[in-house]
Amino acid sequence: MKKRFLSIFLILMLLSSTAFAEDNFNIFKLRIFNNDTREIKSLLNSQVKYANKTNFNKFISTYTNDYKNSDGLNLESYSQLVKDLWNTYDNIEYGIKINGIAVNDDEATVNVTETSFAEIPAPANLDGVLKSEANSVYYLKKLDGDWKVSSDKVLSETTSLLYGEARNLDIKLTAPKEIEAGKEYTASLEFTPPENVIAIASIASDKVEYPQKQAKEVYRKFPDDNILERIFVSNSDNANEYVVASIGLTKADITDLSIQLSLTGFGYKIVRVNVVPKQGEDIDVKDR
Repeated sequence: MKKRFLSIFLILMLLSSTAFAEDNFNIFKLRIFNNDTREIKSLLNSQVKYANKTNFNKFISTYTNDYKNSDGLNLESYSQLVKDLWNTYDNIEYGIKINGIAVNDDEATVNVTETSFAEIPAPANLDGVLKSEANSVYYLKKLDGDWKVSSDKVLSETTSLLYGEARNLDIKLTAPKEIEAGKEYTASLEFTPPENVIAIASIASDKVEYPQKQAKEVYRKFPDDNILERIFVSNSDNANEYVVASIGLTKADITDLSIQLSLTGFGYKIVRVNVVPKQGEDIDVKDR
């Protein structure tokens, strides 16, 4: 840590020396950059604060009116998505780690890691937990002296919602982070079920859109080698996709030659697959 502080101090000293050699012009630029960096950090941290308080108006005010993300959602669609999410889960804890900021005049690019967490109460001792992590890029514009988010792109994303005994499982869902449109790819689900438990599972794929369509689930007994795979073909619309794994855990109680199944756990794990155009094909992102 001390080494990092020293390197930062050295860079600042070098910048200061150059600035004095050029009639203080560069030190003026340095101060502007520092102010912009602080303002951008403040903006993104404010987003997290507003989200944790579910303050919709304050949260949406951090976006430009012409906001449009890499999934094709404009500000109207994104606003409705936020409302629907917070109406369903108002106890999600959001976090953000800012990994890097690049400022170019009135535009900026920010690399971040975002997290979400929530405890989800449920009946029959099957309480659940929601966890999500995404690596994203935010694109910002400075309008009338204020920085606002004009677009964003999710580079990778994993979300899980697990209930009961499923909370304790080490579930691995793998799929390519990026795939060309119209190409075949494999998704793989792997976990070790608890002893004396019957596990069923499915893997489905669908476009990232809003409202989100329910992916078609085909449950089957989880294989004895604890790995379930499916082959998909990415869509030809250049729309990003979600791969969704669904699992169920049951126990069988045998009494007087009768079998009774009881649900002990269930849940979902989701990963993002970003779909890129075929080589030589132009991107055509539509509002959704």
